[in-house]
Formats: sequence, structure tokens, C-alpha cells
Amino acid sequence: MSLWHALRALAVLVVMTGVSVGHADGLKNDIAPTGKLRVAIAISPAGGAFWCTKTADGYAGVPVDLGRAMAAQLGVSVEYVVHDNSGQIAEAASTGTWDVSFLPKDKERESKMSFGPVYEVADATYIVKGGSTVKNFATLDQAGTEVAAVNNTTTMRGAQAHLKKATVTGYQTFEEIVWLLKAGEVEAFALSRDQLNALAKQLPGTRVLDETFKKTITATAVPLNHPQSLAFVTKFMTDATTNGVLRKTYDDNGLKETPIRTQ
Repeated sequence: MSLWHALRALAVLVVMTGVSVGHADGLKNDIAPTGKLRVAIAISPAGGAFWCTKTADGYAGVPVDLGRAMAAQLGVSVEYVVHDNSGQIAEAASTGTWDVSFLPKDKERESKMSFGPVYEVADATYIVKGGSTVKNFATLDQAGTEVAAVNNTTTMRGAQAHLKKATVTGYQTFEEIVWLLKAGEVEAFALSRDQLNALAKQLPGTRVLDETFKKTITATAVPLNHPQSLAFVTKFMTDATTNGVLRKTYDDNGLKETPIRTQ
């Protein structure tokens, strides 16, 4: 190779490397402006594909593991921003307090954040208190019946649309509703079936109804107007679905029997 060709090749390599580095820096500035990837999570006793749990040394859950893997791929550390529920995460989307989240989506939330690929589709139903005479949706939907839901969530909005006579009341935390259900203060609790099945094991006498009133679709999300962030999480989740990372994340969090459903 002549000296001219060698210098030309070196120049091309420098330009290409500069573009790559510049893109990487631009992505980090867009998705992790504080130098850390701030992952918004919500806490419940049951955990699951969306909910996370508090542990002795931090947090556990599918979003916890996925956020950690995203941060590693970006080459930054991870920080978990804890909320009581997905409604709080959605309301904080415009405040600049989190960079990435994994939460149920609906039309209302699509105006507040940008969603990447769906990674879970869950059935929403109700669990009724111990000793309840409620057998199905028809006997639940009666005047004077109070149904609890986590405040400002897709499930709460779905239950309000579904029940025509019963009253749906929103509460801030999962734990508060569990206490009310256990004490018999509410007739039922609206949530995803996997969460309620886990809860029923902790509350003898309660019963999860067989019917389904909506599909809860959970996806990764970033704040609005962050196109590089959206492109990154979209590719990350697409790859994670095909290369086994998402399956391992489910398995590691007690969801070995839970299928990955993308639509």
C-alpha cells in the first residue's frame, strides 16, 4: 500500500471513529444527562414484570435488572428513582427526574412520554375480600360496593370504565390497599391477574375472579422529545427479547412460568 493510500485510510478511520464517539456522547447526553441512568420504578410486595420489591440491599424486579443492563451497555452507572405507583412515574415524566422507565401504557400516558416495545400483556381483574359473596363481575358491579385501585393508573381507569354501579376509589400505595382489603374495608382490588394471584397466597380467604376486564400493556418508556433515547431503548428491548436477556430477567425474578407477551 502506498503512503498516500495509507494516509487516506487512516483519515477515513479517524472520521468514522469521531462520528461513532460523537454519537455515543450525544446518546449519553440525551438519555443520561446526569452521568447516571435514572430508572423510575414502583414498589409492591408482590413484584412482577412491572412492580419491583424493596430488598435488604436495594431493589429487585424485572425493571431493576433491565435498567442495570441498559446502564451497562451505555457505560454509565444506574440509579433507581422510587415511586409509589405508575401514575406517579407518569406525572414525573416532564420534570426531568428520571430517564427511563418500564410501565403500563394507555392513550393518556402517550401524551406524556414516548413508549418503546411492549414486553408484557397482562389480564386485569379483581380480587375480592375474604368472606365476600361476590362471584363474578355482575355481582361485583352493584351500587354501594367500593372497589380499590392504585391511583391514576391504567388499571384504575380501566376499572372505572368497566364498572357502571360500583365505586372505584384510588389509593396511593399497593400496601394501603392490601391493608384495606385484609380489614374488609373494601370489597375488591383491581389489578393484573399475576399480581392478584400472588396476593391471594398472602391473604387466605380472598379470591381472584375468573373474568378479565382489560389487557394491561407494559412497555419501556422515556420522556417526550428524546429521540436518541427512544431509539436506544427500542433496540435494547428488541435485542433483549430475541437474545434471551428478557427471558433470563423474568426467570431470575420468579417469573419462570410467565410467558413473554409482546402484543
